Amino acid sequence: MNRLHIILAGLVSMPALANASSIEGPVPDHVELNPIAVATFLLFVLVTLGITRWASRRTRTTKDFYSAGGDLTGFQNGLAIAGDYMSAASFLGLSGMVFVFGFDGLIYSIGFLVGWPFVMFLLAEPLRNLGKFTFVDVVAYRFEQAPIRLLTASTSLVVVIFYLVVQMVGAGKLIQLLFGLPYGMAEVIVGALMVVYVFFGGMTATTWVQIIKAVLLLCGATFMAVTALAQFGFSLDEMFRRAVDVHPGALSIMAPGKLLSDPLNALSLGIALMFGTAGFPHILMRFFTVPSAKEARKSVFVATSFIGYFYLLTFVIGFSAIALLAQHPEFFKTAADGHFNLTHDLLGGSNMVAVRLAQALGGNLFYGFIAAVTFATILAVVAGLTLSGATTVSHDLYACWLSRGKGDDASEMRVSRIATVVLSIVAMGLGVAFEHVNVAFLVGLVAAVAASANFPILVSSIFWRGMTTRGAVVGGSLGLISAVLLTLFSKAVWVDVLHQAHALVSLDNPALVSVPLAFAGIWAFSMLDRGARAHRERDAFAMQEFHGQTGVLPVKAADH
Repeated sequence: MNRLHIILAGLVSMPALANASSIEGPVPDHVELNPIAVATFLLFVLVTLGITRWASRRTRTTKDFYSAGGDLTGFQNGLAIAGDYMSAASFLGLSGMVFVFGFDGLIYSIGFLVGWPFVMFLLAEPLRNLGKFTFVDVVAYRFEQAPIRLLTASTSLVVVIFYLVVQMVGAGKLIQLLFGLPYGMAEVIVGALMVVYVFFGGMTATTWVQIIKAVLLLCGATFMAVTALAQFGFSLDEMFRRAVDVHPGALSIMAPGKLLSDPLNALSLGIALMFGTAGFPHILMRFFTVPSAKEARKSVFVATSFIGYFYLLTFVIGFSAIALLAQHPEFFKTAADGHFNLTHDLLGGSNMVAVRLAQALGGNLFYGFIAAVTFATILAVVAGLTLSGATTVSHDLYACWLSRGKGDDASEMRVSRIATVVLSIVAMGLGVAFEHVNVAFLVGLVAAVAASANFPILVSSIFWRGMTTRGAVVGGSLGLISAVLLTLFSKAVWVDVLHQAHALVSLDNPALVSVPLAFAGIWAFSMLDRGARAHRERDAFAMQEFHGQTGVLPVKAADH
């Protein structure tokens, strides 16, 4: 179960991240500081702080702060989205999964990618045409503002805050392992930098931090994969053959079924991966940073291409590590007599495979670079999450609901920056509080909430004339509540965290139940809604559809 949740962490920033459970094994009290890692990371911080200073001069209005002025190209935005997706957990977790289980590791990569056609063909264009700064704008287009914004803003904040907790815990554990710094200091470093990036630079700075991180990670992973393949004469067949020869699972690592033997759990996980992708607020808000629907579609195409390429690299890294790390017993805990367990005795746990492979291929120089880039991925993701949360508070709750659209840019920007600081303090505090707690269940909960509450409301509001405010609120609430309760009663929380004897539900992920329940609630309570307001909302669908598909006319959220 923990490994399933580790893989889910790769969504974002996927959703986007390394968590406490993704770093298996004990964290040593004293780690020899790698000067290359420190220097590379400091260089990354200096460059990104310079970009933040430049971005702060360009951030004058809410449009600049929330969407970088809407002036990003499709390629830039696509690379930034890929940066959100190519998280530390994707890099460490996926390669570790392949290292331990072989072929099944690729299944999770495919699961992530399957969600993108939904975004590309269904959501990218209407999102860009109908929205302003957040996906909540789209959902609230023709419905009553207060209940819709309260619900969708609440689900967005649940996703953001829980993801931030996972990020902060992961940052502390990762820095302990790679840099030898204390856990508390790691929390302060990450928290302070995320405030600086978002507070001063907004979306512009956050975007360029993501782009730089994505380029570094792609270059590092490409170099590692190419160097590793060179050890096998650039022959994938030879790589697979040698991996099968040394792996304890032998030929079984080339076959599926080792992780997902239960079809219901496999289906539930697949639903969460696919629909969760299309429900993450920090991913969806990136479609408002481009000037047109055409550029929005282009950004999805670019992001999908880079993400798919990256996942193929992790597959190569995982399989090559099986064969190559077996030649380096110094990376294993019980190698004194030459006998060690390839998949369980690796120092730092199986999710440190990529880092250990870098050390084997390029020594401390490459090890330091990969370690620094891995930590940089966390900084980039927390900046994107913090900006998404601040936008939800200042735009969706303050400007559009409390102020009813009558507030000015100055007050909205002030609320955004206050929210940024508050979210950072909350994230640091919860990161410290959860230091010794396995937070993997939060990752599963976040994916389930995005898939069960955000996605059903969003896709129904865009494509179904019959949805009403009542249906959206009831259906979204059912998805949210069922996702939380089913996660609470699952083995990940009920047994592993609360230490009860048996789980009350057998599903590892609630999406198989919570997603259909949300859609059913939306349909049933919308069909039962026959009031005057419901008729107005249905009548407004024709104009919304025209705006969403053409982008011809100026768009303004409906006032009720």
